[in-house]
Amino acid sequence: MSKSGMGRLALVIAVAMLILGAGLLVGARKYSAPATIMHVVTVQWTPEATPEQKQQVLDGVKTMAGEIPGIKNVWTKSTRVQPSDYDAAFAIEFEDKAAADRYVDHPAHKAWKKLYDPIHKESRSQQITN
Repeated sequence: MSKSGMGRLALVIAVAMLILGAGLLVGARKYSAPATIMHVVTVQWTPEATPEQKQQVLDGVKTMAGEIPGIKNVWTKSTRVQPSDYDAAFAIEFEDKAAADRYVDHPAHKAWKKLYDPIHKESRSQQITN
């Protein structure tokens, strides 16, 4: 093979490697690992809890978000709940641990618990961060 042919081959290989590398970068999945605190709660309602009461509790999670400093986001619509005998789930994202700690004794949380405590039989909660 001539020198010019070898040069072209090297150029073609280099371009192919660049295209392959760019494709790998574009196709790479991106995700983040935020330092926020996720508070995830699964709920088992009492048999006496009415649909209106249940909805009032879930709406109350949104109300708390507007009143308690440091709450970033809430989720209140369950798509799957485990264990299977539990009925609902919600999640609250806190900016940091201090915000999660503040939530516990905040007056808005205490007011919400007056709705929640009488109609939930049991709940399980986890807090998760990175």
